[in-house]
Amino acid sequence: MKNTIKILMLALFSVLCVSCEKMLDAPTKSSMDESMIFSTPAYAKNAIAGILQSFAETNSYRGRYLPWYGINTDVEVRNGLSGSAAPNDGARLSNYNTNVSNDQMNTVDGNGAPNNAYSMFYQGIERANLAIRGLRTYADLNNWELAQILGEVLTLRAVVYLDLLKGWGNVPARFAPVDSETVYLPRVDRDEVWKQLLADLEEAATLVGWPNENSYTTSIEHVNKCFVKALRARIALMAGGYAMHVGETTMRLSNDPDLSPDKMYAIAKEECLDVINSGYARLQPQGAWANSFEAAFRAVHAETYVAGNENLWELPFADGRGRVIFDLGVKHTTIDKYTGQNRGGSNGPNPIMFYKYRPEDVRRDVTCIPYEWTNGIQVPVNLNQWYYGKYRYEWLPLPARYVTSANDDGLNYLYMRYADVLLMAAEAINELDGPGAAASYLKQIKDRAYPNNPSIVTTEMSVATASKTAFFNAIVDERAKEFCGEMVRKADLIRWNLLTAKMEENRADLQNLHNRVAPYNNVNTMVYYQTAPDGESLIFYGLEPGEIGTPPAGYAEKEWRLTSESDMYKYWERLYVRDPSTQPYWPIWQNVLDGSNGVIVNDPIFQ
Repeated sequence: MKNTIKILMLALFSVLCVSCEKMLDAPTKSSMDESMIFSTPAYAKNAIAGILQSFAETNSYRGRYLPWYGINTDVEVRNGLSGSAAPNDGARLSNYNTNVSNDQMNTVDGNGAPNNAYSMFYQGIERANLAIRGLRTYADLNNWELAQILGEVLTLRAVVYLDLLKGWGNVPARFAPVDSETVYLPRVDRDEVWKQLLADLEEAATLVGWPNENSYTTSIEHVNKCFVKALRARIALMAGGYAMHVGETTMRLSNDPDLSPDKMYAIAKEECLDVINSGYARLQPQGAWANSFEAAFRAVHAETYVAGNENLWELPFADGRGRVIFDLGVKHTTIDKYTGQNRGGSNGPNPIMFYKYRPEDVRRDVTCIPYEWTNGIQVPVNLNQWYYGKYRYEWLPLPARYVTSANDDGLNYLYMRYADVLLMAAEAINELDGPGAAASYLKQIKDRAYPNNPSIVTTEMSVATASKTAFFNAIVDERAKEFCGEMVRKADLIRWNLLTAKMEENRADLQNLHNRVAPYNNVNTMVYYQTAPDGESLIFYGLEPGEIGTPPAGYAEKEWRLTSESDMYKYWERLYVRDPSTQPYWPIWQNVLDGSNGVIVNDPIFQ
């Protein structure tokens, strides 16, 4: 699919644009045309590419949502928080202080139509709505391929709506193509959307194949039953958790009895166990790599898209599209043998994360990278400038995938892993049945994290299974370590109603780290480094907690501080401006409000 996403749009989709009025002025396709398109698999499958094409638009997932949603948290941050410059609109997207005219999001195209991520998401939804209507009307769903296509389109629409609600809270619900009666729709309570998505995905799971069951599901660039069920579990946990509802200013659980926590945990449990017991997905085989955890991310970079392992679905980007390493990866300050781009590292792990992992945890050194590349050699960065090691130019299959584009790297975005299924199962089963029933699913994650230290697993599991509360706290901690850099933390903290508490805790942690107050009093104020015999990688001394003695000979030194005395804004002061739980979402942007005929109004928190 990767090389077909460039614009495989049929005439059916050519009328789609962000402006509803322009779309309604376009001539309607005849029913004969639609009957041919949606009854023929070779034509109908292009509906999938049409939806995905909207994901890759400049200001959609590619260049705005993926690098901006999910930060700042106790796990992930926007790099460059220290300094004396006042926060710009980019920083305001992450510091819980944005406004409706944000210059990174409140954007328009050459015709004056909104082209920001919010608007591009609705473009994708409209394309999905047209395809769903056409397939339901004309497709023979006894044909496995047409059934697969409908299931995939339903799932992609659910992905977009999930991310809309994560980013913007309560939004208009459009589950049918726009007509003259529905040009302008108000925001609805998120509960209405959740219920539709849960029903859609329940249906989609009956339509799509398991991994490798048909020619579509051999690739994780296509939707398979494991992903559909896992996505339904994720949505159930969101629907059953805390949120801010329409017109309100505080977080609460839903009042809808159909979305009670127990019912949503039951759905999550059932869907996750279906995936686990199916045998169609598993934690990534270790292969040639250092450990199974690293292998999961190596598999993304290998670009083989093999289904049936850990990675359940990847958002596909063509080779010349997408900014995953560009924004989220280990930075290369210069062009070198690994990449023709001098980019990476807009975001990174919260500096505290390196010290939250045990040194024996194999996830730490895959996730938290304390260096960047200059002239093909690793050089140390500062304590306030870490990079996600899950995304690296040097892991792409070279020379075939040497990146030459100035702005895009073409790496797919890893949307969901089997590890999430295990941890969602553990969370839901703990709530319903207690820690004893849930323990085995958490233990699988810990066993992989400590492959050479089973005694640590035994100790941590003993603590976790002491009570339901202890197990929940262990899940909160484990999800932080497992998914750092994958931007799931913010949504987790919101649904648990822990966003403010964890951010306040993190602010205190960062100050203690900077001042070397316990438990960080064994972290050196300097790091020492030298280039390894391979001529490019670094050897550190003083990076590990407890390495506070004199380094061996031949090491250079670097101060290891979060912020300097001259900085007007200290690192921890830039994490958030307002109480995060009062600003858990972005506002709907001004140009969207202006084009809504007064129907869309933001919540009081943005007024």
